[in-house]
Amino acid sequence: MVFYSTRSRAHTADSYEAVLKGIAPDGGLYTPVDFSQMQVDVGALLNMSAVEISAEVIGRILNDFTPQEMRALIEAAYEGKFETEDLTPLEKVGDDFVLELFRGPTSAFKDVALSVLPRLITAAKDKLGVQEEIVILTATSGDTGKAALEGFHDVPGTRIIVFYPDGGVSDVQKAQMVTQSGDNVGVCAVRGNFDDAQTGVKNIFADDTANHWAAGCGARLSSANSINIGRLAPQVAYYFKAYCDLVLRGEIRLGDPVNFVVPTGNFGDILAGEFARRMGLPVAKLVCASNANNVLTDFINTGVYDRRREFYRTASPSMDILVSSNLERYLFLASGGDFELVAKLMRDLREDGVYTAPDGLMAAMREHFSAGCADDERALDAIGRVWREYGYLMDTHTAVGWAVLEDFKAREDNGWVNVVLSTASPYKFSRDVLSAISDAQPDSGFGAMDRLNAETDVPVPERLAELRSREARFTDVVDKDRMLDYVRNALK
Repeated sequence: MVFYSTRSRAHTADSYEAVLKGIAPDGGLYTPVDFSQMQVDVGALLNMSAVEISAEVIGRILNDFTPQEMRALIEAAYEGKFETEDLTPLEKVGDDFVLELFRGPTSAFKDVALSVLPRLITAAKDKLGVQEEIVILTATSGDTGKAALEGFHDVPGTRIIVFYPDGGVSDVQKAQMVTQSGDNVGVCAVRGNFDDAQTGVKNIFADDTANHWAAGCGARLSSANSINIGRLAPQVAYYFKAYCDLVLRGEIRLGDPVNFVVPTGNFGDILAGEFARRMGLPVAKLVCASNANNVLTDFINTGVYDRRREFYRTASPSMDILVSSNLERYLFLASGGDFELVAKLMRDLREDGVYTAPDGLMAAMREHFSAGCADDERALDAIGRVWREYGYLMDTHTAVGWAVLEDFKAREDNGWVNVVLSTASPYKFSRDVLSAISDAQPDSGFGAMDRLNAETDVPVPERLAELRSREARFTDVVDKDRMLDYVRNALK
């Protein structure tokens, strides 16, 4: 498989190189152009396990790995880590469905991919004969950081540094990161928001490309964010798994299209759905659900991407993003691989804070995508109503998706089955979830966790419950313009 930088035809990579580098030398994102080699026979997946489906789908994307190599890698990545062998169970809630992606070790959907990525990177490193230490740099809006730390801790030949926005994650999310074990891990807060942290990481890659200082330290930089195709590929698999579950339960017939509602800020999780559609999955609509930081909703509805707006800290912090990195990949695909156009749009965004996509591209996007947004008030209302009506407890991000689904059904119901992707355990956001179903106001996330469990009898994930007894290992905080110095000093 050949992967192209979204910004220049001069930069290509095979599966191993794309996974190991994470980002192209020109700042573009490695992306396939020809999906004809990646088609999946959905019917052939129906009798496969979750692990087998993952190996088949990921292997179609990263097809320089042999089927045998990919199967062994996936089995090792998931074995014993998830609450169920089903990995991503599908639950019926009223007339619709919720795809539970949070049954992994850190109770967030990022576990599905970040259990796999470390093994992809180490395998790629071996294939290419790379001797340098692989240093993973990751910006997180809450969930990626812990999932990446969990995946990479004590993996030989690697080191990982995670940056998160100071004051911009939940109590539980912060505790998960700053108590992480492992001799090769580092965690640092950034004075700013997620966009500042993400831009800082991209700038570190660009500075190293220009000045080659990492090599002087015996290191090579890579990323665990969804800018890395090795992070994105495993997420494609659970769209196919959910579809197979619907067929096997008799909820749809093979070939019927399905709507997927995806709460997203960085456009990675929903882009995985677009990959699935291009690989042959019958998708009716991909519904992009935003919180009050609704830059994606505005873009899909108007064609204008404008990050020059107020940034809101919300009850769904993993979506508090104004610069959605993976949208660049979609622009590349929808434009038919127009490197020059994508480079210009990204330059406009960097220099002016805004760009306007061509009308033809937006018409193509709206054929397959819909968009909506829901603020905290509507999300918390959805949590309360769904709990009272169906006895199902959602986290704040899933609730944004549910509220947007309600709008979608009222506005353009196409009659097909709807699946909402649930991205995190409600216990990662206990205070807000508790406030949505009761009048209780505990003074800490862990107090809220106890009360939420008492109110609902929904089990607390064991690894979240034990956090309160663990001591913080990491207390560093840096200004956003000091991230480069922080990494260079860490490598020394």
